[in-house]
Amino acid sequence: MTRAAEWTESLRDMVVTVFETNLSLQDARLNTVMKKLTGWAAIIAVPTAVTGWFGQNVLFPGVGQVSGTIVSTVVIVTSASLLYVLFRRRDWL
Repeated sequence: MTRAAEWTESLRDMVVTVFETNLSLQDARLNTVMKKLTGWAAIIAVPTAVTGWFGQNVLFPGVGQVSGTIVSTVVIVTSASLLYVLFRRRDWL
């Protein structure tokens, strides 16, 4: 192999390494974004599920009373807050 061929091969390897590094960095950024989106989606799903359950035309504890509204609000706030704290500790948010 001539020196020019060796130099070309070395240069080609460096270019491939740069492209692979760039792809790895993009994947890492995408993973970070996906973790954040997943965390927020889970937090938003809790109030949706609770209000969906209490909004059904079925009897539930506290139906037609102020206590039912208070219980559902407490469940929503507590669950969403707990998820927020857990995701924050695990560096998802």
